[in-house]
Amino acid sequence: MSVLFTHAYYLSNDSKEQKIMKPYPPLGLLYVSAYLVSKNVPNDVFDTTFSTQREQLQFILEKSPKVVCIYTNLVTKIEVIKLIKVLKTAKYNHPKIVLGGPDVSYNVENYLNAGADFLVIGEGEETTFELYNAILNNQIFHEVNGIAFLENEKVVQTKARTKFRELDALPLPNRKAINMQKYLDTWKNNHGQSSMTISTQRGCPYTCKWCSTAVYGQSYRRRPAEQVAAEMKLLKEQYNPDAIWFVDDVFTVSHKWLLAFKEEVLNQEAVIPFECITRAERLNDDILQVLKEIGCFRIWIGAESGSQKIIDLMDRRVDVNVVKEAIQKTNQLGIETGTFIMLGYPGETEEDISETIQYLKDANPTHYTITIAYPIKGTSLYNDIEDKITSAPDWETSTDRDIDFKRTYSRKYYDYAVSKVVNEVEFHKKKSNNITQALKHKTKSVLASGMMMLNK
Repeated sequence: MSVLFTHAYYLSNDSKEQKIMKPYPPLGLLYVSAYLVSKNVPNDVFDTTFSTQREQLQFILEKSPKVVCIYTNLVTKIEVIKLIKVLKTAKYNHPKIVLGGPDVSYNVENYLNAGADFLVIGEGEETTFELYNAILNNQIFHEVNGIAFLENEKVVQTKARTKFRELDALPLPNRKAINMQKYLDTWKNNHGQSSMTISTQRGCPYTCKWCSTAVYGQSYRRRPAEQVAAEMKLLKEQYNPDAIWFVDDVFTVSHKWLLAFKEEVLNQEAVIPFECITRAERLNDDILQVLKEIGCFRIWIGAESGSQKIIDLMDRRVDVNVVKEAIQKTNQLGIETGTFIMLGYPGETEEDISETIQYLKDANPTHYTITIAYPIKGTSLYNDIEDKITSAPDWETSTDRDIDFKRTYSRKYYDYAVSKVVNEVEFHKKKSNNITQALKHKTKSVLASGMMMLNK
């Protein structure tokens, strides 16, 4: 076959994920692979998650493809660049390297200078198909919308690709191209239940300043409810997963769609327990009941901060009290909850962090995750802090997560702030039933507070 799809995420290199062990397959790559198959273009997929670069290179050497398409993001960028440099040698017959994914849109020149022959900007299905044909038939690349390449050492970026309007025209991801059982077994062995992913929509209509919309844009396009239910039934019959993770940014954005989805899932006998992400203002009592009836066992409800000031600076356009009440109501209904917290956002003070701690205590989500804000190139947050960047390591050997900027306090302060938030919340959760554990958390919180003071 002349085209091969791959990525550069290796579980064996990710010490954090090895503790969590909740890997998911590269759904975006599988969509593009399926689209090419639907156009009578057979292709290979090498999934690196449970493999090594050595095995990956051996596979590519054996297949000797003319085109290697690699998915890249800010997590895998460094490994992708290493892979490119190895592939662009005589040993591998100098294949054309095509990169796609959210990180390429605002790093066009960097990726091309790193050795990529072409970049797919935005959605990949139609663009990859047209580009592949152009490469194979020595056609003019300027006529392929949605790509970037070098010509006479200058960057050429063609007209933007029109986004898919009707997502039902897309074939289902080519899951048969990879070993799905490895994912199912990994989940089952580590968590007692297996899990798979489904995408029902593309784009997000909201304006959060830290969020990248590089691939799907600030839009809202949804697959028909009937088609999504049919995909669930298919997965149920072929893989029998214990759970589904809907990867959409805001699963309940359309109540009309959700009601239609409920009917289809029940009619097709496609119910599989699932978890999803949404926004608090897109939940109400009726919607929560609908979600419960069709198997929802966990809802992640975004807040990012317990301080309304910070939420407004993020352009989240939500009331922190609405978020808190949505989490409380979901808990009461017997559905697990999760929320996301971001510390170190520009303008955040000690008072804002205290409000976040109180918010987490009051809302009492089942799960919560905390990150320290970092600027992704192309986002409004990056534009806001670009002139305040204090540390920007070499592009090829670092990621956007390594960029630092002038904050209210030092970066180290917010590292300790994460510890304080976690331990204060855990103290609150455990003080009524496990005083020994609670006191341990309180001690850690006090120590973190002291280090915060030293690093202001």
